[in-house]
Amino acid sequence: MRSSLHATLLVSCADGPGIVAALARFVFEQGGNILDSDQHADSRLGVFFTRLTFTLDGFLLARDLIAPSVEALLSPHEPTVEVRFSDETKRGAILVSKTNHCLYDLLLRQEAGELCCEFPLVIANHDTLRGVAEHFGRAFHHVPITKETKAAQEGVIFELLERERIDFVVLARYMQVLTPAFVDRYPNRVINIHHGFLPAFQGAKPYHQAHKRGVKLIGASGHYVTADLDEGPIIAQSVVPVSHSDSIRDMVHKGRDLEKSVLANAVRCHVEDRILVYANKTVVFD
Repeated sequence: MRSSLHATLLVSCADGPGIVAALARFVFEQGGNILDSDQHADSRLGVFFTRLTFTLDGFLLARDLIAPSVEALLSPHEPTVEVRFSDETKRGAILVSKTNHCLYDLLLRQEAGELCCEFPLVIANHDTLRGVAEHFGRAFHHVPITKETKAAQEGVIFELLERERIDFVVLARYMQVLTPAFVDRYPNRVINIHHGFLPAFQGAKPYHQAHKRGVKLIGASGHYVTADLDEGPIIAQSVVPVSHSDSIRDMVHKGRDLEKSVLANAVRCHVEDRILVYANKTVVFD
């Protein structure tokens, strides 16, 4: 049975023998019990990744000393170490435009306990979805954006995110290209749903492109946002079959179901600390 209080350790470092043994010994010697352990090695780049969850009840080391202690332990491997704690709930902001299906789905899943996070804030560049946010009791802010006012309006959004102590941002069909300043402020913390199977069919109308090419599968991709449009590290993807008889409208309807589930999966992986990013790719632990 999982302890009421546990820590999740995420490590990426140069690969080599003894890393798993050293981490297991470290947890044991500090009085912890390992609950989950997973690892992956990229043999081409020589990089090792691991996710380790362990109990904190009776743990001898103070929480703020865990990360530096692991860094010292693995110093020959030049590690990058992150530690997350089960009593710290991530706070997310959802950015939307006019389309409501992803917003509804995220708020419903969060209320049902499927997403272990908080969504105190919905920000939109149109006023269309105010009723959805207010129905769920979430603060709604209409922040209209034009090409000429984008920098200023993103400044307003920054203020809202800081005021609400937001940890990560979800673009639930926001349909705006974020500036590099925004992306740099939240590295690997802005999650987007692209209504296409990246890296194919980038841009604003992937279903139209797919229909034109006569593809037999359409997909959706959840990814972290970078300064390069639709080229950030991919977290989750899924596909559904289509045929010559499907119109663009049919593809859009089928695609929306995919978008909801893929975005929710990407958000779940993020809030459960299951993702490590490297070389514009992700390792996503089960």
